[in-house]
Amino acid sequence: MPKHFDPRRPDFEPYGLTCEVWEPRRMDRADRHNEVELNLLVTGSLTYLLGGRRSTVRAGRLAAFWAARPHQIVAFEGTSPYYVVTLPLAWVLGWGLPKRVAEPLLNGRVVEEPDDARGDLDRALFAQWRRDLAEAPERRRETVLLELKARLLRLAERAVASRGREPGARVLGAAGRGAPALVERMAHVIAARYAQPLRVAEIAASVGLHPDYAALLFRKAFGTTPARFVVQHRVSHAQRMLVTSDAKVLEIALDAGFRSLSRFNAAFKALCGCTPREYRRRHRGG
Repeated sequence: MPKHFDPRRPDFEPYGLTCEVWEPRRMDRADRHNEVELNLLVTGSLTYLLGGRRSTVRAGRLAAFWAARPHQIVAFEGTSPYYVVTLPLAWVLGWGLPKRVAEPLLNGRVVEEPDDARGDLDRALFAQWRRDLAEAPERRRETVLLELKARLLRLAERAVASRGREPGARVLGAAGRGAPALVERMAHVIAARYAQPLRVAEIAASVGLHPDYAALLFRKAFGTTPARFVVQHRVSHAQRMLVTSDAKVLEIALDAGFRSLSRFNAAFKALCGCTPREYRRRHRGG
């Protein structure tokens, strides 16, 4: 049965790695979650309000965006269910995707295929990913991730970013002025350096702002503080390692950027509702 957005869902509650069929509906409010979202429509279109900017996703054209930006479906055409993949941002960053796709994503833009030439192939891929993650998630997850990486690399070769910006253009540089550009640059710093020791003062300094003012701008844009956003990235990194590696929990905590196991456990349980060991058991079948 197709899914639809639940407005009672908490902001930044993780979806994790999913491939589902969704029913097109207007959303009562914006959603935010720290995954890259891929949409593929069979027919019709969806229009999002994404970070205050309207972007339309059209049938047969794979579209991707960073869902930490507030996004809300405000209009749609057609009633056919559509595919949605959610992919934790830290996993995508770990793939080292080309700047032509990574930078527009981090800047809150929709990155999409220029036409529907790959539509039939993508429908077959999404259908396969949906079956794999539903029927044998532990056994086939790595295969799905490899195919997703390959698909995003192909997207990077052909993609166009919304608002008419050239796909290879640099969008995180100092040319952009005003609060949105500053917030996007802070988010990029966090996404790139969350696994390192990173203080709010350093994040603010990267855009030339006082820490208090930087935190205020960031909270207005993302609904959370820079420090909490860093923690969300670290927990997402840990989720990936818990599922895809046999590393010890302490090793994972340190690799994700936590300075102590106790802080890691507390942050993980607060965001995921379970301990890291429980999360690993649930997602690896024991």
